[in-house]
Amino acid sequence: MLQRLTQIATRTGDNGTTGLGNNQRVSKNSLRVHAMGEVDELNSNLGVLLCEDMPEALRSLLVEIQHQLFNLGGELSIPGFELLKPEAVLALDEALAQHNEQLPRLQEFILPAGTRAAALAHVCRTVARRAERAVVALGNEEAIRETPRQYLNRLSDLMFVLARVLNRHRSDGSTGDDVYWKSERIRRGAD
Repeated sequence: MLQRLTQIATRTGDNGTTGLGNNQRVSKNSLRVHAMGEVDELNSNLGVLLCEDMPEALRSLLVEIQHQLFNLGGELSIPGFELLKPEAVLALDEALAQHNEQLPRLQEFILPAGTRAAALAHVCRTVARRAERAVVALGNEEAIRETPRQYLNRLSDLMFVLARVLNRHRSDGSTGDDVYWKSERIRRGAD
């Protein structure tokens, strides 16, 4: 982790392997590399979400999450190393409680839609779930700490809540709402 990239195209991966942070070479198709890639994709999607208009407190929260995801990716790249601290999970719990408290209680399922920012938050939610599945798969094969899995689980929940927050945020001062699923069963009141 102390090395800084000085050369991007090394050609060492041309044979289908990549180097981990401990200098071990593994297949680019390994469970560990898949987990690292999913976390990287999640972080990149958060970067796209950060291009949208949003309250400054929300922006600061998402930037901090990006840093924590970088810690998570670093931890995954060095087997047995700890970079993501349990306090990061607690910070997500606090943010989840704070933002969920201001939202109306859900009566129906919502669609991953609404404002562009909310839709992007839903994309981040689904990528977080995929990253969590990749970390779980890795944990089934290799010993890893609980914190990475817990962080991704909480983050996907938080992204759902933040999508709802973003659906209510309008730069013109107006308020919005979620996009509700039009279930025929619910509409008819049937079981």
